[in-house]
Amino acid sequence: MKNKFITEITQRGFFYQCTNQDKLTDLINRKSIKAYIGFDCTAPSLHVGSLMQIMCLRLLQKYGHQPIVLLGGGTTLIGDPSGKDVTRKILEEKIIDENIIKIKEIFKKLLNFTNEKTKPIFVNNAEWLNKLNYIEFLRNIGKHFTVNKMLSFDSVKLRLEREQSLNYMEFNYMILQAYDFYNLNEKHDCELQIGGSDQWGNIINGVELIRKINQKESFGLTTPLITLASGAKMGKTESGAIWLNEDLLSAYDYWQFWRNTNDIDVKRFLKYFTEINIDDIDKLFNEEKNINNLKILLANETTKILHGEHKAKESEETAKETFSGKGIGKKLPEILIERSQLRDGISVIELLYEKKIINSKSEIRRAINERGIKINDKLVENIKEIVTSKDFEENSCVKVSHGKKKHFIIRIK
Repeated sequence: MKNKFITEITQRGFFYQCTNQDKLTDLINRKSIKAYIGFDCTAPSLHVGSLMQIMCLRLLQKYGHQPIVLLGGGTTLIGDPSGKDVTRKILEEKIIDENIIKIKEIFKKLLNFTNEKTKPIFVNNAEWLNKLNYIEFLRNIGKHFTVNKMLSFDSVKLRLEREQSLNYMEFNYMILQAYDFYNLNEKHDCELQIGGSDQWGNIINGVELIRKINQKESFGLTTPLITLASGAKMGKTESGAIWLNEDLLSAYDYWQFWRNTNDIDVKRFLKYFTEINIDDIDKLFNEEKNINNLKILLANETTKILHGEHKAKESEETAKETFSGKGIGKKLPEILIERSQLRDGISVIELLYEKKIINSKSEIRRAINERGIKINDKLVENIKEIVTSKDFEENSCVKVSHGKKKHFIIRIK
Protein backbone atom coordinates (compact mmCIF):
# COMPACT_ATOMS: atom_id res chain seq x y z
CA MET A 1 0.00 0.00 0.00
CA LYS A 2 1.37 3.43 -0.93
CA ASN A 3 2.09 6.16 1.59
CA LYS A 4 1.84 9.89 0.82
CA PHE A 5 5.06 10.78 2.67
CA ILE A 6 7.10 8.06 0.93
CA THR A 7 5.48 8.93 -2.41
CA GLU A 8 6.36 12.62 -2.18
CA ILE A 9 9.94 12.18 -1.00
CA THR A 10 10.42 9.74 -3.88
CA GLN A 11 8.85 12.09 -6.45
CA ARG A 12 11.00 14.97 -5.22
CA GLY A 13 14.17 12.89 -5.45
CA PHE A 14 14.82 12.73 -1.69
CA PHE A 15 14.68 8.93 -1.47
CA TYR A 16 18.02 7.14 -1.86
CA GLN A 17 18.09 4.07 0.40
CA CYS A 18 15.90 2.57 3.11
CA THR A 19 16.59 -0.30 5.48
CA ASN A 20 13.14 -1.82 4.83
CA GLN A 21 10.85 0.32 2.72
CA ASP A 22 7.84 -2.02 2.83
CA LYS A 23 7.81 -2.28 6.63
CA LEU A 24 8.44 1.46 7.05
CA THR A 25 5.54 2.20 4.69
CA ASP A 26 3.29 -0.14 6.65
CA LEU A 27 4.31 1.51 9.95
CA ILE A 28 3.62 5.09 8.86
CA ASN A 29 0.33 4.03 7.23
CA ARG A 30 -0.77 2.79 10.64
CA LYS A 31 0.35 5.68 12.85
CA SER A 32 2.22 8.93 13.18
CA ILE A 33 5.87 8.40 14.09
CA LYS A 34 8.84 10.35 15.39
CA ALA A 35 11.87 10.63 13.09
CA TYR A 36 15.19 12.34 13.66
CA ILE A 37 17.93 14.01 11.68
CA GLY A 38 21.24 15.03 13.26
CA PHE A 39 23.09 18.25 12.48
CA ASP A 40 26.70 19.14 13.21
CA CYS A 41 27.31 22.37 15.10
CA THR A 42 30.71 23.26 13.66
CA ALA A 43 29.58 26.74 12.56
CA PRO A 44 27.09 29.37 13.78
CA SER A 45 24.83 28.49 10.84
CA LEU A 46 23.88 25.60 8.60
CA HIS A 47 24.34 26.06 4.86
CA VAL A 48 22.30 24.92 1.86
CA GLY A 49 24.06 21.54 1.99
CA SER A 50 21.70 20.76 4.91
CA LEU A 51 18.61 22.05 3.14
CA MET A 52 17.43 18.72 1.69
CA GLN A 53 17.32 17.22 5.20
CA ILE A 54 15.39 20.25 6.45
CA MET A 55 12.89 19.87 3.58
CA CYS A 56 12.43 16.25 4.71
CA LEU A 57 11.57 17.52 8.21
CA ARG A 58 8.99 19.87 6.69
CA LEU A 59 7.46 16.96 4.77
CA LEU A 60 7.33 14.86 7.93
CA GLN A 61 5.29 17.61 9.56
CA LYS A 62 3.09 18.00 6.47
CA TYR A 63 2.03 14.34 6.76
CA GLY A 64 1.43 14.38 10.51
CA HIS A 65 4.72 13.02 11.83
CA GLN A 66 6.90 14.63 14.51
CA PRO A 67 10.51 15.55 13.69
CA ILE A 68 13.30 15.38 16.23
CA VAL A 69 16.14 17.80 15.52
CA LEU A 70 19.32 16.46 17.06
CA LEU A 71 21.98 19.14 17.49
CA GLY A 72 25.30 17.38 17.96
CA GLY A 73 26.76 19.20 20.94
CA GLY A 74 28.51 15.97 21.93
CA THR A 75 29.50 14.51 18.56
CA THR A 76 30.72 17.88 17.27
CA LEU A 77 33.44 17.63 19.94
CA ILE A 78 34.78 14.74 17.84
CA GLY A 79 33.73 15.46 14.26
CA ASP A 80 32.06 13.18 11.75
CA PRO A 81 34.71 11.59 9.44
CA SER A 82 32.07 10.77 6.77
CA GLY A 83 33.04 12.34 3.45
CA LYS A 84 36.05 14.10 5.00
CA ASP A 85 39.64 13.85 3.81
CA VAL A 86 41.17 15.25 6.99
CA THR A 87 40.37 15.47 10.68
CA ARG A 88 38.14 18.40 11.56
CA LYS A 89 39.30 21.20 13.78
CA ILE A 90 38.35 20.52 17.40
CA LEU A 91 36.05 23.22 18.80
CA GLU A 92 35.67 24.29 22.41
CA GLU A 93 32.38 23.44 24.14
CA LYS A 94 31.59 27.14 24.60
CA ILE A 95 31.80 27.75 20.84
CA ILE A 96 29.65 24.69 20.10
CA ASP A 97 27.00 25.87 22.59
CA GLU A 98 26.93 29.31 20.95
CA ASN A 99 26.56 27.67 17.53
CA ILE A 100 23.62 25.57 18.78
CA ILE A 101 21.73 28.67 19.94
CA LYS A 102 22.13 30.30 16.52
CA ILE A 103 21.27 27.14 14.56
CA LYS A 104 18.07 26.71 16.59
CA GLU A 105 16.93 30.12 15.39
CA ILE A 106 17.14 28.90 11.78
CA PHE A 107 14.82 25.98 12.55
CA LYS A 108 12.34 28.36 14.15
CA LYS A 109 12.01 30.00 10.73
CA LEU A 110 11.88 26.78 8.73
CA LEU A 111 9.69 24.41 10.78
CA ASN A 112 6.10 24.61 12.04
CA PHE A 113 5.69 25.14 15.78
CA THR A 114 1.90 25.67 15.91
CA ASN A 115 0.72 22.03 15.98
CA GLU A 116 1.56 20.27 19.27
CA LYS A 117 1.47 16.83 17.60
CA THR A 118 4.05 17.73 14.95
CA LYS A 119 5.98 20.45 16.78
CA PRO A 120 9.72 19.66 16.49
CA ILE A 121 11.57 18.26 19.48
CA PHE A 122 15.09 19.64 19.97
CA VAL A 123 17.71 17.45 21.60
CA ASN A 124 21.41 17.94 22.22
CA ASN A 125 23.36 14.68 22.37
CA ALA A 126 25.80 16.25 24.82
CA GLU A 127 23.06 15.54 27.39
CA TRP A 128 23.90 11.83 27.33
CA LEU A 129 27.29 11.58 25.61
CA ASN A 130 29.06 13.91 28.06
CA LYS A 131 27.91 11.74 30.97
CA LEU A 132 29.18 8.43 29.63
CA ASN A 133 31.40 6.24 31.77
CA TYR A 134 33.97 4.86 29.34
CA ILE A 135 34.33 1.37 30.82
CA GLU A 136 30.59 0.99 31.27
CA PHE A 137 29.99 2.22 27.71
CA LEU A 138 32.46 -0.32 26.30
CA ARG A 139 30.83 -3.16 28.28
CA ASN A 140 27.23 -2.27 27.45
CA ILE A 141 27.46 -0.72 24.00
CA GLY A 142 30.91 -1.38 22.53
CA LYS A 143 30.44 -5.17 22.69
CA HIS A 144 27.77 -4.94 19.97
CA PHE A 145 30.23 -3.60 17.35
CA THR A 146 32.93 -5.55 15.53
CA VAL A 147 36.02 -3.82 14.21
CA ASN A 148 35.75 -5.93 11.04
CA LYS A 149 32.37 -4.40 10.20
CA MET A 150 33.40 -0.87 11.23
CA LEU A 151 36.33 -1.07 8.81
CA SER A 152 33.95 -1.94 5.98
CA PHE A 153 31.98 1.33 6.11
CA ASP A 154 32.85 3.99 3.52
CA SER A 155 33.51 6.69 6.13
CA VAL A 156 36.44 4.61 7.37
CA LYS A 157 37.41 2.54 4.33
CA LEU A 158 37.87 5.45 1.93
CA ARG A 159 40.16 7.33 4.31
CA LEU A 160 42.31 4.23 4.84
CA GLU A 161 42.43 3.41 1.13
CA ARG A 162 43.75 6.90 0.40
CA GLU A 163 46.26 6.45 3.24
CA GLN A 164 44.84 9.49 5.02
CA SER A 165 45.01 9.39 8.78
CA LEU A 166 41.87 8.51 10.76
CA ASN A 167 42.36 8.94 14.47
CA TYR A 168 40.76 6.74 17.11
CA MET A 169 38.47 9.56 18.22
CA GLU A 170 36.94 9.78 14.71
CA PHE A 171 36.79 5.99 14.45
CA ASN A 172 34.46 5.99 17.47
CA TYR A 173 32.05 8.48 15.87
CA MET A 174 29.85 5.80 14.30
CA ILE A 175 29.34 4.11 17.68
CA LEU A 176 28.28 7.39 19.25
CA GLN A 177 25.83 8.11 16.42
CA ALA A 178 24.34 4.64 16.80
CA TYR A 179 24.04 5.30 20.52
CA ASP A 180 22.17 8.55 19.72
CA PHE A 181 19.53 6.61 17.77
CA TYR A 182 19.28 4.05 20.56
CA ASN A 183 18.77 6.84 23.13
CA LEU A 184 16.10 8.57 21.04
CA ASN A 185 14.33 5.26 20.53
CA GLU A 186 14.43 4.59 24.27
CA LYS A 187 13.40 8.06 25.49
CA HIS A 188 11.24 9.42 22.64
CA ASP A 189 10.09 6.25 20.83
CA CYS A 190 11.91 7.50 17.72
CA GLU A 191 11.60 4.86 14.98
CA LEU A 192 13.29 6.48 11.98
CA GLN A 193 16.60 8.18 11.30
CA ILE A 194 17.05 10.21 8.10
CA GLY A 195 20.44 11.36 6.83
CA GLY A 196 22.60 11.88 3.78
CA SER A 197 23.76 8.80 1.88
CA ASP A 198 27.23 9.13 3.43
CA GLN A 199 25.55 8.35 6.78
CA TRP A 200 24.25 4.93 5.67
CA GLY A 201 26.75 2.88 7.67
CA ASN A 202 26.22 4.94 10.82
CA ILE A 203 22.43 4.64 10.48
CA ILE A 204 22.56 0.86 10.02
CA ASN A 205 24.64 0.59 13.20
CA GLY A 206 21.90 2.44 15.09
CA VAL A 207 19.14 0.22 13.68
CA GLU A 208 21.08 -2.89 14.70
CA LEU A 209 21.91 -1.56 18.16
CA ILE A 210 18.21 -0.87 18.85
CA ARG A 211 17.34 -4.39 17.68
CA LYS A 212 20.02 -6.00 19.86
CA ILE A 213 19.33 -4.05 23.07
CA ASN A 214 15.67 -2.98 22.86
CA GLN A 215 14.47 -5.87 20.69
CA LYS A 216 12.58 -3.29 18.59
CA GLU A 217 12.49 -2.64 14.88
CA SER A 218 13.58 0.77 13.69
CA PHE A 219 14.38 2.18 10.27
CA GLY A 220 16.92 4.23 8.38
CA LEU A 221 16.37 6.33 5.26
CA THR A 222 18.98 8.27 3.32
CA THR A 223 18.84 11.14 0.84
CA PRO A 224 21.23 11.52 -2.10
CA LEU A 225 24.29 13.72 -1.80
CA ILE A 226 23.78 16.73 -4.06
CA THR A 227 26.30 18.20 -6.42
CA LEU A 228 25.88 21.18 -8.72
CA ALA A 229 26.07 20.82 -12.51
CA SER A 230 29.67 22.06 -12.16
CA GLY A 231 30.47 19.04 -9.98
CA ALA A 232 30.93 21.16 -6.84
CA LYS A 233 29.39 19.98 -3.59
CA MET A 234 26.08 21.64 -2.73
CA GLY A 235 26.53 24.45 -0.21
CA LYS A 236 29.99 25.57 -1.29
CA THR A 237 30.86 28.15 -3.93
CA GLU A 238 34.02 29.96 -4.99
CA SER A 239 33.08 32.85 -2.73
CA GLY A 240 32.27 30.65 0.28
CA ALA A 241 29.40 28.77 1.92
CA ILE A 242 25.78 29.65 1.20
CA TRP A 243 24.69 30.16 4.81
CA LEU A 244 21.10 29.99 6.01
CA ASN A 245 21.69 32.58 8.75
CA GLU A 246 21.04 36.11 7.48
CA ASP A 247 23.84 37.48 9.68
CA LEU A 248 26.31 35.56 7.51
CA LEU A 249 24.59 35.84 4.13
CA SER A 250 22.05 38.48 3.17
CA ALA A 251 18.61 37.53 1.84
CA TYR A 252 19.61 39.19 -1.45
CA ASP A 253 22.78 37.10 -1.79
CA TYR A 254 20.76 34.00 -0.94
CA TRP A 255 18.24 34.93 -3.66
CA GLN A 256 21.07 35.54 -6.12
CA PHE A 257 22.59 32.09 -5.42
CA TRP A 258 19.38 30.43 -6.60
CA ARG A 259 18.87 32.92 -9.44
CA ASN A 260 22.32 31.96 -10.77
CA THR A 261 21.53 28.23 -10.81
CA ASN A 262 22.87 26.37 -13.82
CA ASP A 263 20.16 25.67 -16.44
CA ILE A 264 20.64 21.92 -15.95
CA ASP A 265 19.91 22.13 -12.19
CA VAL A 266 16.76 24.29 -12.24
CA LYS A 267 14.11 21.55 -12.51
CA ARG A 268 15.54 19.26 -9.83
CA PHE A 269 16.17 22.21 -7.50
CA LEU A 270 12.54 23.28 -7.87
CA LYS A 271 11.62 19.75 -6.76
CA TYR A 272 14.19 19.64 -3.95
CA PHE A 273 13.99 23.09 -2.43
CA THR A 274 10.50 24.47 -3.07
CA GLU A 275 7.05 23.25 -2.15
CA ILE A 276 5.56 23.71 -5.60
CA ASN A 277 3.45 20.65 -6.54
CA ILE A 278 5.45 18.14 -8.60
CA ASP A 279 2.85 18.06 -11.40
CA ASP A 280 2.92 21.86 -11.54
CA ILE A 281 6.71 21.84 -11.92
CA ASP A 282 6.46 19.45 -14.87
CA LYS A 283 3.73 21.64 -16.37
CA LEU A 284 5.85 24.78 -15.92
CA PHE A 285 8.72 23.24 -17.86
CA ASN A 286 6.37 22.27 -20.67
CA GLU A 287 4.84 25.76 -20.92
CA GLU A 288 7.64 28.20 -19.94
CA LYS A 289 10.36 28.43 -22.58
CA ASN A 290 12.43 31.13 -20.86
CA ILE A 291 14.68 29.37 -18.35
CA ASN A 292 15.47 32.70 -16.66
CA ASN A 293 11.84 33.06 -15.58
CA LEU A 294 12.04 29.63 -13.95
CA LYS A 295 15.28 30.63 -12.20
CA ILE A 296 13.53 33.71 -10.78
CA LEU A 297 10.68 31.45 -9.61
CA LEU A 298 13.22 29.16 -7.93
CA ALA A 299 14.94 32.12 -6.25
CA ASN A 300 11.64 33.58 -5.04
CA GLU A 301 10.29 30.29 -3.66
CA THR A 302 13.48 29.24 -1.88
CA THR A 303 14.00 32.72 -0.39
CA LYS A 304 10.35 32.86 0.70
CA ILE A 305 10.73 29.63 2.69
CA LEU A 306 13.81 30.89 4.57
CA HIS A 307 13.41 34.67 4.74
CA GLY A 308 9.72 35.26 4.04
CA GLU A 309 7.77 36.51 1.04
CA HIS A 310 8.63 40.18 1.65
CA LYS A 311 12.40 39.56 1.46
CA ALA A 312 11.93 37.41 -1.66
CA LYS A 313 10.02 40.16 -3.48
CA GLU A 314 12.46 42.80 -2.25
CA SER A 315 15.40 40.78 -3.57
CA GLU A 316 13.76 40.36 -6.96
CA GLU A 317 13.09 44.09 -7.22
CA THR A 318 16.65 44.92 -6.18
CA ALA A 319 17.98 42.57 -8.84
CA LYS A 320 15.78 44.15 -11.53
CA GLU A 321 16.88 47.63 -10.50
CA THR A 322 20.54 46.65 -10.35
CA PHE A 323 20.77 44.75 -13.62
CA SER A 324 18.72 47.27 -15.58
CA GLY A 325 21.41 49.83 -14.79
CA LYS A 326 18.75 52.34 -13.78
CA GLY A 327 19.38 52.36 -10.06
CA ILE A 328 21.87 51.80 -7.29
CA GLY A 329 20.03 48.76 -5.89
CA LYS A 330 18.86 49.82 -2.44
CA LYS A 331 18.93 46.32 -0.89
CA LEU A 332 22.27 45.15 -2.26
CA PRO A 333 24.73 43.72 0.31
CA GLU A 334 26.36 46.62 2.14
CA ILE A 335 30.00 47.07 3.12
CA LEU A 336 31.22 49.87 5.39
CA ILE A 337 34.40 51.89 4.97
CA GLU A 338 36.08 54.37 7.32
CA ARG A 339 35.97 57.99 6.15
CA SER A 340 39.66 58.31 7.00
CA GLN A 341 40.49 55.74 4.30
CA LEU A 342 39.07 58.10 1.68
CA ARG A 343 41.08 61.14 2.77
CA ASP A 344 43.83 60.40 0.28
CA GLY A 345 41.73 57.92 -1.69
CA ILE A 346 42.03 54.13 -1.78
CA SER A 347 43.04 52.08 -4.79
CA VAL A 348 40.38 49.87 -6.34
CA ILE A 349 42.64 46.86 -5.76
CA GLU A 350 43.03 47.61 -2.04
CA LEU A 351 39.31 48.33 -1.66
CA LEU A 352 38.18 45.09 -3.28
CA TYR A 353 40.79 43.02 -1.46
CA GLU A 354 40.37 44.60 1.98
CA LYS A 355 36.57 44.33 1.86
CA LYS A 356 36.84 40.69 0.64
CA ILE A 357 34.84 41.35 -2.51
CA ILE A 358 37.54 39.39 -4.37
CA ASN A 359 39.89 37.06 -2.52
CA SER A 360 43.27 37.93 -4.05
CA LYS A 361 44.96 40.95 -5.58
CA SER A 362 46.08 38.97 -8.62
CA GLU A 363 42.46 37.96 -9.25
CA ILE A 364 41.42 41.64 -8.97
CA ARG A 365 44.06 42.70 -11.52
CA ARG A 366 42.91 39.94 -13.86
CA ALA A 367 39.24 41.01 -13.46
CA ILE A 368 40.13 44.64 -14.28
CA ASN A 369 42.16 43.60 -17.31
CA GLU A 370 39.25 41.44 -18.49
CA ARG A 371 36.88 44.43 -18.10
CA GLY A 372 35.01 42.78 -15.24
CA ILE A 373 34.99 45.55 -12.58
CA LYS A 374 32.68 48.57 -12.49
CA ILE A 375 32.42 51.45 -10.01
CA ASN A 376 29.02 53.16 -10.11
CA ASP A 377 28.34 51.29 -13.38
CA LYS A 378 31.46 52.76 -15.01
CA LEU A 379 34.10 50.34 -16.23
CA VAL A 380 37.42 50.34 -14.34
CA GLU A 381 40.12 50.30 -17.03
CA ASN A 382 43.22 51.17 -14.99
CA ILE A 383 44.54 48.86 -12.27
CA LYS A 384 45.86 51.98 -10.48
CA GLU A 385 42.45 53.68 -10.31
CA ILE A 386 41.64 55.39 -7.00
CA VAL A 387 38.27 55.61 -5.23
CA THR A 388 37.80 58.94 -3.41
CA SER A 389 35.08 60.68 -1.40
CA LYS A 390 33.88 62.32 -4.66
CA ASP A 391 32.65 58.92 -5.87
CA PHE A 392 30.27 58.86 -2.89
CA GLU A 393 28.74 62.28 -3.48
CA GLU A 394 25.84 61.49 -5.84
CA ASN A 395 24.22 58.63 -3.87
CA SER A 396 26.17 58.79 -0.57
CA CYS A 397 27.48 55.35 -1.47
CA VAL A 398 29.43 53.52 -4.16
CA LYS A 399 28.14 50.59 -6.17
CA VAL A 400 30.82 48.00 -6.98
CA SER A 401 30.15 45.35 -9.62
CA HIS A 402 32.23 42.23 -10.22
CA GLY A 403 31.05 40.73 -13.49
CA LYS A 404 27.34 40.67 -14.26
CA LYS A 405 26.17 38.86 -11.14
CA LYS A 406 27.98 40.25 -8.09
CA HIS A 407 27.07 43.74 -6.86
CA PHE A 408 27.81 45.50 -3.57
CA ILE A 409 27.09 48.85 -1.94
CA ILE A 410 29.93 50.53 -0.04
CA ARG A 411 28.95 53.19 2.48
CA ILE A 412 31.00 55.50 4.69
CA LYS A 413 30.73 54.71 8.40
